[in-house]
Amino acid sequence: MKTIQKIKQWLQSLSFRTGVIVLLCCIPFYILSFAQMLLPISVTAKGILWTVLFGLAKTCQYGGLTILGVEGYKRLKGKLRRTKA
Repeated sequence: MKTIQKIKQWLQSLSFRTGVIVLLCCIPFYILSFAQMLLPISVTAKGILWTVLFGLAKTCQYGGLTILGVEGYKRLKGKLRRTKA
């Protein structure tokens, strides 16, 4: 129980900027997870690479959202809407 509280406290201490950076790190991993299909390697190696790279992309995505939290997500969404308008 104490470990969960320590992790929660550590995540809350991270900044909005850190959350956005971690969230943006998922984009290259998504691109690499599909671009590696063009490599001339075995199907098994491609499957392993896809699993690892796609897993890293999802980890960055959910990690960034966890760092941002609900308020940070609303703040990021508001900034994106203002830049579109």
